[in-house]
Amino acid sequence: MKNDIHPAYRPVVFRDKSANFSFLTGSTRESTETIDWTDGNTYPVVDVEISSASHPFYTGQQRVMDTQGRVEKFKKRYGQS
Repeated sequence: MKNDIHPAYRPVVFRDKSANFSFLTGSTRESTETIDWTDGNTYPVVDVEISSASHPFYTGQQRVMDTQGRVEKFKKRYGQS
């Protein structure tokens, strides 16, 4: 492998503000913000829109879309009976 072409791999905190959930893991992701973690160290923090704490698949709170009437609306619109 070539030297000095790979990004730095270091501990980073990923924060899901919608679920008030954070976790510390290794990453190459860059961030200008920092956070004081529970172990007393300061780490870069990256805000994410969705995580396992807020994703419907993991929480079991999936939204069911109302599909009733879609086929009938399509047939009515395009003249099929």
